Amino acid sequence: MDAPPFGLTDRAATRIAEIASAEAAPGAPPAALRIAVLAGGCSGLQYRFDLDRAPQPDDLVIARGAATVLVDPVSLDLLAGSELDYTDALMGSHFAVRNPNAKSACGCGTSFSVD
Repeated sequence: MDAPPFGLTDRAATRIAEIASAEAAPGAPPAALRIAVLAGGCSGLQYRFDLDRAPQPDDLVIARGAATVLVDPVSLDLLAGSELDYTDALMGSHFAVRNPNAKSACGCGTSFSVD
C-alpha cells in the first residue's frame, strides 16, 4: 500500500476541527484548512495556512473526523509524503509540517528549501 500523499496527526485534526467549529457561520459550508507552499521566507519557500470554504476541483481533500485539509496540486508536489502536526507547548502553539522533501529550514519552522 502506498503512503498517503499528505497526512495529519490526531492532534492536528482535533485542532483543525476546533478552529472550523469556532469559525462556523450559519448556512455556510464548513471551513477547511488550506495548506499551500509559496515562494518566500528566509529559506526560499514557506508554508501558508488559511481557512477556506471553497475547495478547488483539483485540490487534494483530506478528511479526518470533523477536520478537512485542502492542498493544491503545485503545493502537493513539494509536500508529498509530509505530515501536519499541531504542537501546544509553553512557548506557543502552532501547526508544523514534517516535510521529508525539505533539505534545510530556518529557525521559525515555516520556511524551507528543497535544494
